[in-house]
Amino acid sequence: MTSSQADMGNSTGSCVDIEEKSRYSDVLMGIYILAFILGLVTNLIVFAPIVQQIRRKNVLGIYLVHLSVSDLLFIVTIPLWIYYYYQDHHWSLPTWSCDLAGFVYYSNMYISIYLLCCISVDRCLTISFPFQAKTMRRSPCAWGACAVVFAVIASLHAAVLKLDKEDVYDNNTRQCYETYPINERIALFNLLRVGLGFTIPFVVLVVCYTRIWTEVRGSTGLDERGKQKVKRLAVAVISIFCVCFFPYHLLLTIRSIAYYAMDEETNCAFEDKLHFVFVSTLAMSSLNCVVDPVLYMLASNGVREDMRVCYRRRVVQSQPIYTATTKI
Repeated sequence: MTSSQADMGNSTGSCVDIEEKSRYSDVLMGIYILAFILGLVTNLIVFAPIVQQIRRKNVLGIYLVHLSVSDLLFIVTIPLWIYYYYQDHHWSLPTWSCDLAGFVYYSNMYISIYLLCCISVDRCLTISFPFQAKTMRRSPCAWGACAVVFAVIASLHAAVLKLDKEDVYDNNTRQCYETYPINERIALFNLLRVGLGFTIPFVVLVVCYTRIWTEVRGSTGLDERGKQKVKRLAVAVISIFCVCFFPYHLLLTIRSIAYYAMDEETNCAFEDKLHFVFVSTLAMSSLNCVVDPVLYMLASNGVREDMRVCYRRRVVQSQPIYTATTKI
């Protein structure tokens, strides 16, 4: 949820000397270039197999296709951030593009978090309540859940962007989402964002996979290999969730608490020291567009089979057909 100052780095004037911090621009560019290339490749590779899942009325495919669409929308805006850091934190593009890039960035972050949460709940219901879940695990319900996630998060970000317009782009320094110091409104909003956008979904994620593993461990109908697969999936989902999103939200919380706990001068010095680490964790969150498709594509046997079918079919169709009249 775009909170201006608290988001895309931190700066202007008295608090953080962006000109001095620009020496780290190459590191940030590298992270975004990696996210762009790998994210584009992985999402395009798995998109067709996901569609196959939907055609088979697989509920998981519905969540995955929305996750992929959200990631692809974000990926096409990554070059804007690459160019921004190439220009040493100067947004030389039209100001509306700064608004758009930030809106898509933060919308994708929380759409991804909540869709991962939906997938976890769906799998938990399937394993823990297989008979009752049949009535809830229907395509219309999945489509509706995804529509609600997209609509609510996009609407909240649009409202915040409109209310916080003056903090998004600095006409003097041409910095995008790097306004300092944060104010009380932004600090409070950041704490709400951490609670609603990260903490609650993460708790749901942990509870779901704990329940899944408990059910699977006591199951006599699943062999040891299947149990290990479920365990690896649970560990992988939670670990990747932590790597991509936890560091950013942790520092977001620390910055907001520091605003209330420190005087202005001390807080500015603190923000200056924290700047590079903070923008680095934000950049790392962009890697979710890489791990989203890989994680679930490799976790599902059905998806892997669809990938083999889709791309084997393309290979066969691309091969020359020799008739009986072909000369040898």
